[in-house]
Amino acid sequence: MRAVCQRVTEARVRVDGEVVGEIGAGLCVLLGVADGDGEADAVRLAGKAARLRVFAAGDGRFDRSVFDVGGAALVVSQFTLIADTAKGNRPSFTAAARPDVAEPLYERFCAELESLGVPVSRGVFGAAMAVELVNDGPVTIVLE
Repeated sequence: MRAVCQRVTEARVRVDGEVVGEIGAGLCVLLGVADGDGEADAVRLAGKAARLRVFAAGDGRFDRSVFDVGGAALVVSQFTLIADTAKGNRPSFTAAARPDVAEPLYERFCAELESLGVPVSRGVFGAAMAVELVNDGPVTIVLE
């Protein structure tokens, strides 16, 4: 499981031109689920995302988490994060979990964030989505 976490001032996701998820300040999380990932991975990674200290305290250092600053998370499923580009120029997605396995783990990740006190907005699993965000900093961290 891989999560690309971007500190944002705002983010939204559209499906067919309609906004289906939106947040103000917080984290935009692009989440890829790999074959072999399980519920424990979703819980662990959600905990890391919730506690990821990428928000500045008064002294400018990264000392605060999305929870600490009262931010939210926009979580968007993205199987392309599991791409293998070791051979040739066309990415292989054979290591990505099948949708019937990945979707419940995506939902478990979101539910765990919510249980940790982080408000969560979602994309639509499996849909073609347009993600709009203002990356603050920019700050982008990859969690595995």
